Amino acid sequence: MAALRGDPPRRPVVPGVDPLGDPFLRTRFAPPALPATFLRRARLAEHLGQAPRTPLTVVEGCAGAGKTLLVADWAAHLPQPVAWLTLDAAIQGPGMFWAHFLQALRAAGAPMPSSIGSPARASQVDHTLLSRLAAELGARDRPVTVVIDEFDRVTAPEIARQLEFVLRHGGPGLRLVLVTRTEPLLPLHRYRVTDEITEIRAAELAFTAEEAVTLLERHGLDLSVAAAGALVERTRGWAAGLRLCALAARLSPDPEIYLKEFEAGRSTIADFLLAEVLERQPPRTQDLLLRVSVLDRFRPDLADELTGRNDAAPILAGLLRDNAFVEDFGQGWYRLHPLFREILLAHLRRRSPGLERQLHRRAARWLRDSGALPETLAHGAAAGDWPFVAGTLVDGLAIGQLFAGPRADELAELVAGLETPLEAAIGTSTPSPATDLVRAARHLSRHELERGLAHLHHAEERLASDTDRDVTAARLGCALLQALAGRLTGAPHRAEEAARAASELLGSVPPALLDAHPELVALLRTHLGSSRLWAGRLDEARAALAEVTRGPGDPSTALPRRDSLEQLALIDYLTGWPGRAQRRIDAATAETERFGLPSPAGPGLGPPVLAAVAVERDDMARAEALLARLPDAPAPDPVTAAARRLATTRLLLAQGRTRAALAAAEQDITAAEGSPWAQGQAALVASAVHLAAGRAEAAAEVLRDAAADQPMCRVAAARAHLAAGDRNAALLLLEDLPGHPRVGPAVTVRAALLRARAARQAGDLAAVHRLLDRALRDAGPEELRRPFLEAGSWIGPFLTAAPLRALAAGWLVPATGPHAAAGPHGAATAPHRAATAPGGTASGPHAPAAGPHGPVAGPQHGPAAGPHGPATGPDVGAGPLVEALSEREREVLRLLARMMSTEDIAADLYLSVNTVKTHLKSVYRKLAVHRRNDAVRRARDLGLL
Repeated sequence: MAALRGDPPRRPVVPGVDPLGDPFLRTRFAPPALPATFLRRARLAEHLGQAPRTPLTVVEGCAGAGKTLLVADWAAHLPQPVAWLTLDAAIQGPGMFWAHFLQALRAAGAPMPSSIGSPARASQVDHTLLSRLAAELGARDRPVTVVIDEFDRVTAPEIARQLEFVLRHGGPGLRLVLVTRTEPLLPLHRYRVTDEITEIRAAELAFTAEEAVTLLERHGLDLSVAAAGALVERTRGWAAGLRLCALAARLSPDPEIYLKEFEAGRSTIADFLLAEVLERQPPRTQDLLLRVSVLDRFRPDLADELTGRNDAAPILAGLLRDNAFVEDFGQGWYRLHPLFREILLAHLRRRSPGLERQLHRRAARWLRDSGALPETLAHGAAAGDWPFVAGTLVDGLAIGQLFAGPRADELAELVAGLETPLEAAIGTSTPSPATDLVRAARHLSRHELERGLAHLHHAEERLASDTDRDVTAARLGCALLQALAGRLTGAPHRAEEAARAASELLGSVPPALLDAHPELVALLRTHLGSSRLWAGRLDEARAALAEVTRGPGDPSTALPRRDSLEQLALIDYLTGWPGRAQRRIDAATAETERFGLPSPAGPGLGPPVLAAVAVERDDMARAEALLARLPDAPAPDPVTAAARRLATTRLLLAQGRTRAALAAAEQDITAAEGSPWAQGQAALVASAVHLAAGRAEAAAEVLRDAAADQPMCRVAAARAHLAAGDRNAALLLLEDLPGHPRVGPAVTVRAALLRARAARQAGDLAAVHRLLDRALRDAGPEELRRPFLEAGSWIGPFLTAAPLRALAAGWLVPATGPHAAAGPHGAATAPHRAATAPGGTASGPHAPAAGPHGPVAGPQHGPAAGPHGPATGPDVGAGPLVEALSEREREVLRLLARMMSTEDIAADLYLSVNTVKTHLKSVYRKLAVHRRNDAVRRARDLGLL
């Protein structure tokens, strides 16, 4: 996209920030300071002293039970540093949790190696990262103690399972202390059975009457044991309740009588807090506390915005100094004690109905001006102000975050409220253009085309009539969605128009705003590249998609980069580079894995492209397994639909199922415009079916149009002409392949084999040997077996010649003699599979009768006689097992036989992917094979399965 050249330069990933891009707050990694009135209770300190001897310690009790101060005091007396992590509402999702866990280790002076990595997306973490972390902890000479305060905020079972995995596999290198209000989701019964847990529960945390007397003395109150016992009875020994009572009683002329009245007249601590703490504050302080209760955190100027005054700074400083349930949150921010905030918010709702929504609206606008986008949107949603939410997303160029970036899932859930009637929410009947754009984005992201396009049309109409304000950002967001719509509907012209519109608008956007949202341009280019791919403009598509892969390498653009790499892989396959296509898919997977991001919803282009590559290598089992993973639901866009159809028809043809292949090729793909290459691939199937039925002229005719500019189709047309006896027409088609020299070996090898066949018909055996030599050298590095199987049995006798057999040994024909030790490329080579070359026994369980380039001549049964004798060789894996398999290798092999992927095996056995790969290499070596199918077959022959 030419005019998108003015993008911001690539941004380096900034260290020291969490997956949401916010800096780590130091207050989360430091235990709280002990107040002067803190009472160290010997019985609890002694019990907690057992913690270093057990891997897990749980301190559970209600809010204000004294859990945190108890553990903080214990930690302060340990000889070694303790990693401390206090969870809060902002730490949501596995990615955020583990990023803060690792930061806690760093803050305590026990950093993990950089090779472990760190999550980049709030909602996800890579299992391999956890495996590396557990392995590193397990290798430590001295254990590290980690305290996680407010662990009850962990409500996702996934995080609990992950933590238990790290604790279990970290072994003696980790001592975990959980401070929580509720029962942790961990399997505590396992640790109880083996006596590997230290537990302190609510009943043990409760103050005794004697302890209460001492605590009250520290607050300047002199009470008898009887009076303290009565207070303990009413408060159930609750530490915070006792302290709250002490603070209020100090203000009474007769504290003991006051506490007796309190016992008799109050039923809840909430009533006490409101009446004896809140209401004793000056009216301005009361008003401030009630209003800031709608906020998770606040600054003095934000509090002033909610009160309409400018006195928050001194009031908050005073409350902090007096320990009046206001906490320093760091960097100028404050927060209320969670329990106090909850009580205040409930009181605000009772006393001032409707005020809460107004306060959320004020907070949202203040936070928007300060650049705090996530909190802005959250408060706007809480206010029910959906036009504001939509306008913030659109005007801030953040609409692309609904499709990419670490907050995509969170934003998608938040904007779901836009589907509620706006009249009920804010009293307006005319949605804004921004509202329609966000609604359109939400529906398009879920592939709900009809509803998405309707909202997009409404947004365009309103933008066209909006001349009173600057709508550049909205028009840019509209261009993004139009480009996406062009891609999803198979309308390349629509995407091109959107790209041109975006190019004109980008120059009017502040560079800093573009720099903050690189996902916008990345998504635009990805959709444009995909549309050009559908249109058959492969070079232009490649240029646009390559720009995305070279863009900023941060989490916000990881999904567009993955998408672009997969589409580049399809282009590689279409131009004859299957090996390059596979490497692109591997890179696409790694792109999201390195940031801990999940795969996009539903499989994309990866499985069909890899399946098509597997067919080229005659690995039918792998191709079938990959295609079996595809969902029954329609593909999200025409390109993906065509790729699935391509891979399916390739497999069916290779299996000799020509009717099924033709039926699959004739299935319609819904698109506004046709695709030359998709039509060409369908023509390839029809041609192959004609050729298999002996209708060579019809096979050539069906490819006449596609052969003009598609290399694969031209080679197939040449095959049809050769089969029809028109050798000159075939050679003329092969003289100048479209796209040459950019076409890859999947095309050039087939072309060379056709020329060799024509030379054989002409009796030019020297040319046959020369062309076969070239074909084998091009196909060997890629292990392209399918072209040779399609070519027919005439090749077999020629491969008995020593020079050609050396080139084919180990990947196309069984290795014999000296070729069993060294392959044609200098590497040690073992037989790849039991199948023999064309002219020998049919390859694999599906002896194909036809390929996409014509009929495959029936295999010659028995040795293929040639000028140098029969082409024979030992079966794969002949002879006894080289070395016994370990028990773990047998487990991996059993799962391999169930067609499980490397990642699935790793998850099932709780191993890292790299460890599984190491086991697989060892299995292959011991079984004298190179691939998983051969390993399973060999293991069954040996009775191992």
